[in-house]
Amino acid sequence: MKLLRKICLILAGGTLLFSTSCLEDKIRTIDPVTGDKSGVNDWIYNMMNDAYFWYDQMPAKNKTDNDLAPKDYFEKLVYQRQTRDRFSMLTDDINALQQQFNGITKTFGLHNVFAYIDGGKSNVAAFVSHVAKGSPADAAGLKRGDIITKVNGTQLTKDNYAQLIGGPETIRVNLGTVNGNVITTDDSRTISLTKAVVTEDPVAYAGVIPRKNVRLGYLVYTQFVPGTDSDKERYDNELRAVFAGFKTAGVNELVLDLRLNGGGFMSSAVTLASLIVSNNSSGKVFYEEQWNDKYIKYWKEKNGADALTYKFKQEKDNIGSRLNRVFVLTSQGTASASELIINGLKPYMQVITIGDHTAGKNLFGSLVGDEKKRWNYGLYMMLGQTTNADGQSDYGTVNGIPASRQVEDFSIPYKPFGDETETLLNAAMREIGIAPAANARLGTAMNVKPVSSGAVRDTPGAWDQLMIRELQPR
Repeated sequence: MKLLRKICLILAGGTLLFSTSCLEDKIRTIDPVTGDKSGVNDWIYNMMNDAYFWYDQMPAKNKTDNDLAPKDYFEKLVYQRQTRDRFSMLTDDINALQQQFNGITKTFGLHNVFAYIDGGKSNVAAFVSHVAKGSPADAAGLKRGDIITKVNGTQLTKDNYAQLIGGPETIRVNLGTVNGNVITTDDSRTISLTKAVVTEDPVAYAGVIPRKNVRLGYLVYTQFVPGTDSDKERYDNELRAVFAGFKTAGVNELVLDLRLNGGGFMSSAVTLASLIVSNNSSGKVFYEEQWNDKYIKYWKEKNGADALTYKFKQEKDNIGSRLNRVFVLTSQGTASASELIINGLKPYMQVITIGDHTAGKNLFGSLVGDEKKRWNYGLYMMLGQTTNADGQSDYGTVNGIPASRQVEDFSIPYKPFGDETETLLNAAMREIGIAPAANARLGTAMNVKPVSSGAVRDTPGAWDQLMIRELQPR
């Protein structure tokens, strides 16, 4: 018990990092002449042997190969990579990853679904599913529903699309249009984009759809991040303002759109859940944490029997008194903190999921760095898993949380968020029992076959499937 018993927490850019100065073991630094990184491997092993959820499944230290490169060494310690721990990772640039954890990325601001546009499944288009507010793509006028067919004059294919869109700092894109069942490119129309550092506002859309006896609140929420460096609660307070508007409007049905949400900070999940839960009270359990045996004992000795029990907060703009159910729009990219919301609300209200099954991440982790700054490696390791108030945590597989109503979300071009004919919102409205407005007409659309499941950000791995626990004394 070296990592947390001698608690050494460093607040760095909003993310609390473990300090390796808490370790008593002498760890060798990187040799400046030979580049020997075995000291990094020592550090990785010590960290994981202490706090990793499956530390007792790791090989003995003397059975490991300290001559391996750190990332290869780390992979030898990960427990059942393909099925159980699909999420722990090692980075050689902890500062960049820390910025991403805080919702700050260098990006064009695009979320794309890549899908085939020919029968031979060779040519691909990027179907824009979301454009981050204030991003270069937003400034250039790109929007949800646009179709990118070429980058720098080259047709996107299954073999080049990731490199063409994800790699360069600057790109020039051509847009396509749907003509019947064919997508054509307008070579005369190009848009240039240059990546910039963007702090993405997680509230992509919020609005109320009124009917005679129904006031439907609709929220598109893209990541769980509480705020910025300058305003720690900026985005949580934006959530509160959204629900204040819902409350004033008399919202009595809620659609929570998490199809683009790969997770984030558990503290923001508590805020959102507390604004939704039916008949909230301070005694209601939202979730409980299960750490490894050493830390269950440690936390309970330190902070009492309820140390790992997290309850809903009292939020004055909670609308749960008018709700007995919530509809959640999901995809295979819906992960971690998003799944925590779904699972945590189930004991208290009906949760209907519409779309595809979720990613299947019931695990939480923290970013671990070296306080002495001997190297730039950082370790995001799984510390445990969450359960709801009923002790349920049965979605930690590749099949995730199944959709209550399976609906494919590959009808393009994508409609704007809030459009009553948009595929998943329309499905939720029909489930509620309300039809689109009389002037809403289903336009021409075609179905496409995706190359991979779910929407992908143009900055790969920036935020996907992370449930981040802030390590601080309760």
